[in-house]
Amino acid sequence: MYNPKPIDTSKVDLPDELEELLEKLAFNTHEVWSQQRMKDGWRYGDERNDKELLHPCLVPYDELPEAEKEYDRSTSREALKAIIAAGFKIVKD
Repeated sequence: MYNPKPIDTSKVDLPDELEELLEKLAFNTHEVWSQQRMKDGWRYGDERNDKELLHPCLVPYDELPEAEKEYDRSTSREALKAIIAAGFKIVKD
């Protein structure tokens, strides 16, 4: 039985200065997801339809519902926290 064990990021607080990076990563996460879906033949549809390959989130990031943006932010936030938990520093040039 599979038992996921992600890096423990519970003690990592992201510094405020990473908020800009977090939003850029969330945007990019959506772009990568959209690009792959489109490459796989998916296109925009008002409702998700796996048989017809339609998805309502195949829109620019700015047009996503806030809940979908938050999903992308959460993924990006956890990636940043994992980097920090692994002992790396994120520094802007």
